[in-house]
Amino acid sequence: MLHNRPALKSRRKELRNGSTPAEIKLWSMLQHSNLGGYKFRRQHSVGAYILDFYCPSEKLAVELDGDSHFSDEAIEYDCVRTAYLSALNIKVVRFLNTDVYDNLNAVCERILEEINGGNLTTPSPS
Repeated sequence: MLHNRPALKSRRKELRNGSTPAEIKLWSMLQHSNLGGYKFRRQHSVGAYILDFYCPSEKLAVELDGDSHFSDEAIEYDCVRTAYLSALNIKVVRFLNTDVYDNLNAVCERILEEINGGNLTTPSPS
């Protein structure tokens, strides 16, 4: 089982219940297919990794990075994680927490651009 392994269920729930303010703010735009009609999941696991947000139909992971992501170890971990996801044809787009606080609309536009291959036009998801 690759997606949402049962062994990670309690950790996923813990992360959902302890969401950061930036995650809560972005989730308010992603939940209920609010963003372009695309369904997103939060704290979705793929392999051993738990993604902040995941759009299964588009194989797009959205990650929010706070201060803990700027150490050398964290940067290396994120690179390995991204390579693993890329090997599964999952595209990863990253934003700083401050991006979400300062310009949520631009973050949402960027997510739609990733989904639409660089186009701002938003087709209905299949």
